[in-house]
Amino acid sequence: MRVLGIDCGTEKTGYGVIESDGHDHRLVTAGVIRTDPKQPLHRRLLLIGQELRRVIADTCPECAAVEEVFFAVNVKSALRLAHARGVALFAATEAGLTLGEYSALEIKTSVVGYGRAEKTQVQFMVQSLLRLPERIESEDASDALAVAICHANHSLIRMEAVR
Repeated sequence: MRVLGIDCGTEKTGYGVIESDGHDHRLVTAGVIRTDPKQPLHRRLLLIGQELRRVIADTCPECAAVEEVFFAVNVKSALRLAHARGVALFAATEAGLTLGEYSALEIKTSVVGYGRAEKTQVQFMVQSLLRLPERIESEDASDALAVAICHANHSLIRMEAVR
């Protein structure tokens, strides 16, 4: 299965696409959609949506996954994140992709084995699980790949439960 993972943000939205059978994962592509923080929010959201559409068209994933909204101390930041997440959900749904949503705890546990893992630990495990010669430099792209890996792992568990 081909999975698109998205790490939402209004300044940097990470994306990562993997090919997976639920056990073995292979990198297809990963990157970051960067927006200009000086631009109005609606312009930044438009760019995020356009770029996610491009990634979906270029890579043809079967499904997508995003991190659930988490509690944040800064309400304004949480609202901006929710806007970006809404754009990601819309782009994936518009493309007809099945969608998974996971908490940060589920993602880190699935990838690292520990729900309170640091970003560097996630980067290291993403590198290891995808058998990459070096780590993904961008934390946003690495986090998006972790979301995709988590979804692939959970999809395998669901498939095995059906058998």
